[in-house]
Amino acid sequence: MTDIRTETVPLVDGSALRLTVGEPVSPVRGGIVVLHEARGVTDTVRGLVSGLAADGWLTVAPHLYHRDGADEVDGDDGQVQQQVDRLDGEQVMADTDTAFGWLAERDIASDRMGVIGFDLGGSVALLVAAQRTLGAAVTVAGEGIAENPSNGLLPLVDAAPGLTCPWLGIYGENTEGERDPEIEQLRDAAAKSEQATDLVVYPRTGYRFDSDPGAAADAWQRTLNWFDSHLR
Repeated sequence: MTDIRTETVPLVDGSALRLTVGEPVSPVRGGIVVLHEARGVTDTVRGLVSGLAADGWLTVAPHLYHRDGADEVDGDDGQVQQQVDRLDGEQVMADTDTAFGWLAERDIASDRMGVIGFDLGGSVALLVAAQRTLGAAVTVAGEGIAENPSNGLLPLVDAAPGLTCPWLGIYGENTEGERDPEIEQLRDAAAKSEQATDLVVYPRTGYRFDSDPGAAADAWQRTLNWFDSHLR
């Protein structure tokens, strides 16, 4: 795994955005923005940054809760939801733009930039891919498929037809094996974008499919393959 560090970038609103950065030791293939889960920049997020950097991608994760002075929410689900609800859609997009700008300053062209996120970050990743010009996007277990994931953020089924780049969605099926009609709606909505899209569902794994080693390994390889195929 590649070592990671944290940088701080001053913003025009007077706040300072923290960025967790992973830099490859090998030649840089492109850049990827990692958008964190609802609990913030957790060990899982840092592991994703490190793993992508080890595969040759200059990787940066903006701390979207920085205006509240938070990096990670250490509380119950209710406290986590309160933190998510305080997010402002325009500020989230601005913070993500800052991360892409950080990559651009390091000579990464937009067609060699990707975005990936899990949970809340997975939702934002799709929304970014529908509003910005990128090379590829990956959504892992993104929430808010049919309802707003947070204030100012569109439901994913409303945003997906506007995708501007190839998009991969990765979800876990509920443990009873019942088909989730919302996931099928998202599949259909993404197909309307006329971009290359794929939506993978791991059967009977539950929302946190990454607790299944086989599903987790397959999802990771699909992610690497997706970026390798589309960020050229």
